[in-house]
Amino acid sequence: MEKSFIIAGFGGQGVMVMGQLLSYTACETTDKYITYFPSYGAEMRGGTANCYVVVSDEPVGAPKVSQADYVVCLNDPSMARFRNAVVPGGTIFVNSSVVTLGAEREDVHVVKVDAGSIAIELGNPKVLNLVMTGAIIGYTEVLPAENVLQTAFKKLGSKRPELNPINEAAFRRGYEIGRKAKEERA
Repeated sequence: MEKSFIIAGFGGQGVMVMGQLLSYTACETTDKYITYFPSYGAEMRGGTANCYVVVSDEPVGAPKVSQADYVVCLNDPSMARFRNAVVPGGTIFVNSSVVTLGAEREDVHVVKVDAGSIAIELGNPKVLNLVMTGAIIGYTEVLPAENVLQTAFKKLGSKRPELNPINEAAFRRGYEIGRKAKEERA
């Protein structure tokens, strides 16, 4: 099993954190092989940012993929740039709070996650990335959900443990959206 992801959005939306959570979880809690390849635009916060993540049962040949099984688009520029980078039959996760562009493809699945609105509803717009991470895990099951959540507590909550409850709520809300989308697809 090898699954590849492209995660893209504006700097400051937690793109790299999403990729790191997948990577750290795979490295520290499973026997899977992982690559994580970050790519930043000219500016950090507010500029474009994306990362490539590959999770595999075998050693990974290349850290960067031109075609991914899953593409995560947190904003319109990312959708415009990466909607054609998902393999036919693959899935695009869309932050429907912000993304107005369509996939413009009939050969891919689209999972819409109102991550920005959910994050605001939970009381912190910064947890958008955890909502999306939850949706990815709920839909793909590429890693055990509880392992990802524990990694979030360890990596994000170590400095600010008071945020663990909202981080968990965000992850679980996204996870349920991902599970439901997977069930509807089946």
